[in-house]
Amino acid sequence: MNYFYRMKLKDLAEQFNHSLGDIYGPEEGYAIFLLTIDNVLGYNKSQYLLKREEVLKGEQLDKLHGVLAELKSGKPLQYVLGETEFYGLPYKVSPAVLIPRPETEELVEWVIESCALAETTGSGLRIIDIGTGSGCIAISLKKHLPASRLSALDVSKEAIEVAKANATLNQLDINFINDDIRTFTSNQKFDVIVSNPPYITVREKEDMHNNVLDHEPHLALFVANEKPLEFYEAIADFAWLTLSDMGLLFFEINEHLGKEMIEMLSAKSFVNIELRKDMQGKDRMIRCKKALI
Repeated sequence: MNYFYRMKLKDLAEQFNHSLGDIYGPEEGYAIFLLTIDNVLGYNKSQYLLKREEVLKGEQLDKLHGVLAELKSGKPLQYVLGETEFYGLPYKVSPAVLIPRPETEELVEWVIESCALAETTGSGLRIIDIGTGSGCIAISLKKHLPASRLSALDVSKEAIEVAKANATLNQLDINFINDDIRTFTSNQKFDVIVSNPPYITVREKEDMHNNVLDHEPHLALFVANEKPLEFYEAIADFAWLTLSDMGLLFFEINEHLGKEMIEMLSAKSFVNIELRKDMQGKDRMIRCKKALI
């Protein structure tokens, strides 16, 4: 039988490490292997260590080698598998949406902490997630703040379809809106507005990994060098018109633009502006309030 149709699990692990080491490094290559066999074979790390000598063949091995071939091209694992996890919930992902990042989980946690009192008292907050992508922020908030009414907006019709599928997958009711926040208007009031908009300037592209540049949607990533706060300003203006008195505005931000964000929000009369670092010590999140008029 051909070698590629018969292989021990431990040898497949070595093949993943060897093939992906130059792209991701050996430690991440091993982590990717573990995630792959969990998805394809249903083996977690402990089961792998017990089954390292198991011989794979036929359809299973074909599928695993197919995953490896796509990974070698630089395609992110989440897109290859078509799924990921965020804040403890499952999500479908495609190249139409960004892959949810761990630092965005920290933003979600901050929103939940800030809304805990309202949830405890049964007050149903009105929340909108702007630039929802996969829907990971809106869905996580609805899951953990079930009394709240969630809306989610994105300019991409394809992203909205992915987000709707993820809301269905997690059995949650969310109002999805396909529109551009730079022109969108609403008569509805919101108690919380949260957004992780495009914030990477074009000049920062050279510092990014090719697997992001070649596969993730540029529409959700980049802004012009001369207008790095374009979406933040549009969302802040929208928030000033639609936030309830003392309503909260949350942003995930470009780590290099914390000072500029504070100045912009202050100029637009937001108060209690707080800049928070992420797990890597980078300025990554901002929370502020709409002042009483």
